[in-house]
Amino acid sequence: MAKSQLRYENLSAEMEQKILNDRTNGTFENLSFSDENAIRRNANRDKPSVIRPAFARDIDKIMHCPYYNRYADKTQVFSFYKNDDLSRRSLHVQLVSRIARTIGKALNLNLDLIEAIALGHDIGHTPFGHAGESFLDELLFSHTGRHFSHNIHSIRVLDKIFPYNISLQTLNGIASHDGEMELCEYHPKPIENFEEFDKQIEACYIDKENVKKLLTPSTLEGCVMRISDIIAYLGKDRQDAEKANIVNNRDFDDGTIGIYNAQIINNLITNIVENSYGKPYIKMDQEHFDALRKAKSDNYSLIYKQEKVGEAYNTIKPMMAEMYEKLLEDLKNENKSSPIFTHHIDYVNKAHYTREKPYEETEPNQIVVDYIASMTDDYFVDLYAHLFPKSDKKIIYKGYF
Repeated sequence: MAKSQLRYENLSAEMEQKILNDRTNGTFENLSFSDENAIRRNANRDKPSVIRPAFARDIDKIMHCPYYNRYADKTQVFSFYKNDDLSRRSLHVQLVSRIARTIGKALNLNLDLIEAIALGHDIGHTPFGHAGESFLDELLFSHTGRHFSHNIHSIRVLDKIFPYNISLQTLNGIASHDGEMELCEYHPKPIENFEEFDKQIEACYIDKENVKKLLTPSTLEGCVMRISDIIAYLGKDRQDAEKANIVNNRDFDDGTIGIYNAQIINNLITNIVENSYGKPYIKMDQEHFDALRKAKSDNYSLIYKQEKVGEAYNTIKPMMAEMYEKLLEDLKNENKSSPIFTHHIDYVNKAHYTREKPYEETEPNQIVVDYIASMTDDYFVDLYAHLFPKSDKKIIYKGYF
């Protein structure tokens, strides 16, 4: 193994000394978003306190959301493996939070806001990763002409299905976290009110391209979380792929940021802090940005597009279509014994929150989408077997041995 593969970068001596001096003397640039400026739909609720500042309240709300538990069995990339060593979304959001908090601490940003965005960013994700998201988008669009995106659905979970009165800054960070679009520099674009935010979210239902065109983090904290999402999965997916015998880490090119998860995390964090400290934007240098893009491209060619990874999705797609139509039919026919009522509508209504209108009056396709998106992988498989006991469609999982 070449020594270059084990290279771990450090901050320059000048930058490290500057950060230490600023911490000691209190001379750092205060670019963090203040809790006092948090905006809520209902300003009379959720008043901050010394014990629970504004964004700490957002963290609590997100972690106690009924759907937060379901992170534990929503897979990242490897959906058809019975192997607890492979990552689930529960670990992913923690890794994103840890990486983002490390950067945020060095840059003197609001760590509660960072954590709230990180822990909530995938709460609207479907079962079976991005393939499941794509399938559900196709189904919703074919019935309504509207689109499904997991980041937009995360907003729906925390703002509509469970109207938590979460701050605009946290919701904006979640909506604009798109971890598929890397940038060399991230410049926040302030958002003034919920009226503007709601228009952006609605535009994303109409045209998926608006997710990239319209949604920009309004805070430096949101910018940090956005790049941290990429950092968190880039090397971890390689670890998982190696455990699943899909690829060997040595198959990847040893670029500027390294090939191993620990290297990638360390070297990108270090470069971001080096280039962002005291500045009103988040930046990495061109060399590291090019290496990040190359590493991400390598992941696609060596992991995500491998037949071994995607073959079982050919079975999931028709299963999801059948499930969607069955649940929609049950809902329209008011079949109160159907799981759409007993396991979803009743479940949502047990969380006693004041809504503009009763949840069951939501447009039927949206209720079905809410239900399917909420499912874990195993829940989906079990529900399909319950709804279609005679079907020959089955998922064959790869075990440990």
